[in-house]
Amino acid sequence: MSDPSRIAAAAAELMPEVLERLERLVRIPSIAFPGFDPEPVHAMGAAVVELFTDAGVTGVSLLDVPDGYPCVYADIPGPAGSPTVLLYAHYDVQPAPPSQGWSSEPFEPITKPDGRIYGRGAADDKSGLIIHYGTLKLLGAQLPCNLKILVEGEEETISHLEAFVEANPELFTADAYVIADIGPQRVGRPGLTTALRGDVACTVTVRTLANPVHSGMFGGAAPDALTAMIRILDTLHDENGDTVIPGVDSSSWSGAAMEEDVYREGSAILPDVEYLGTGTLSDRIWAKPSVTVLGMDLPNTAEASNVLLPEVTAKLSMRIVPGSDGDAQLEALMAHLRAQRPWNCQVEVEKVKVGHAFAVDESHPAIVAASTALTDAYGAPVESIGSGASIPLVASLQKVAPQGAIILWGAEDTAQSRIHASDESVDPGEIERMIAAQTLFILNLAEAARG
Repeated sequence: MSDPSRIAAAAAELMPEVLERLERLVRIPSIAFPGFDPEPVHAMGAAVVELFTDAGVTGVSLLDVPDGYPCVYADIPGPAGSPTVLLYAHYDVQPAPPSQGWSSEPFEPITKPDGRIYGRGAADDKSGLIIHYGTLKLLGAQLPCNLKILVEGEEETISHLEAFVEANPELFTADAYVIADIGPQRVGRPGLTTALRGDVACTVTVRTLANPVHSGMFGGAAPDALTAMIRILDTLHDENGDTVIPGVDSSSWSGAAMEEDVYREGSAILPDVEYLGTGTLSDRIWAKPSVTVLGMDLPNTAEASNVLLPEVTAKLSMRIVPGSDGDAQLEALMAHLRAQRPWNCQVEVEKVKVGHAFAVDESHPAIVAASTALTDAYGAPVESIGSGASIPLVASLQKVAPQGAIILWGAEDTAQSRIHASDESVDPGEIERMIAAQTLFILNLAEAARG
């Protein structure tokens, strides 16, 4: 087996270069959302090609993804008969509007007194990119097994990669898939994510009037669409805050517990605000459904006038539990919404997307090898944790290689990373440990296959 202390020392020696490259990537505002400048996204794709080329990878290129941004891809042969490991990350980032309340420029990385590097994408998911870079540097030219690289350009928005992967299975088959787009509960505590909630989404439009009318002359008898929408949305939760929709599955969590201090710190809940729902904290965020109103088409308060609104549209996202069927869960949500018709209003519901839930087979040899590598790199026992987040690509990879292992890890700690929010950050020590863990995993997996 590989020497963990030697790998750890090599990872530490590489860190100055790794962090310089991470900061260079964070400076590129690669926001793939519709309406944003596409040029930085394409520039980021080119920068990722350069990154892996500099790591010694030959043949790394951009592949056109129909209707979307290109993905970065490489297929690097190793010894004949050795296993194949695919390394995944994404190069696009969330928007960083001033309204989020950043304390520093989001696309100008800065190391603050706490030692963390702040900037949009520093954690999600340019840390994943740089973990893969460091891993490739440590492995060197003589790879112990076959490696593939897949870096997505639009994971944060409506992705087109899943269909591309399923249409080209020969490019993406592997024995193990390493998804470096998640992380532990807290820095220094190794976590292996063994379950992901899925994410289904739809829009609901409510109509009550043919056109806006004066609220004083007609209010009181003529129903406005917003009031009807409020009544409909209120049916999605019970008095405890649990999501209660007929046909939507619920479960319980049996792995390591989500610690309340970690959750409260990471979630930014105000001191006197109560939690939603019932059951353990782990149940609520990893094993039970949760529906959220993501947005609504309404006049803002500055532009609001004395009229009854004739039509309102809301976008809803529902996180679904591991083991559930995404299509069936979305249909249950949509059927429930269609059935809610206060004052006989018109209700129209349309599908937006289905992201399937996922549960890891923890007995798979590659998962066991990943857990061992984490223990060796961190010098601590591994926590089997869940995630309320969703990675839709996982379902496509399972279709391509049903027997392949899915390894979910990374440097995005729950307590402090604040991904998708203001002051996103990453701990350099976590990147260093993950480079060591990932390198150990690949070396040990290849050695076990030879044995």
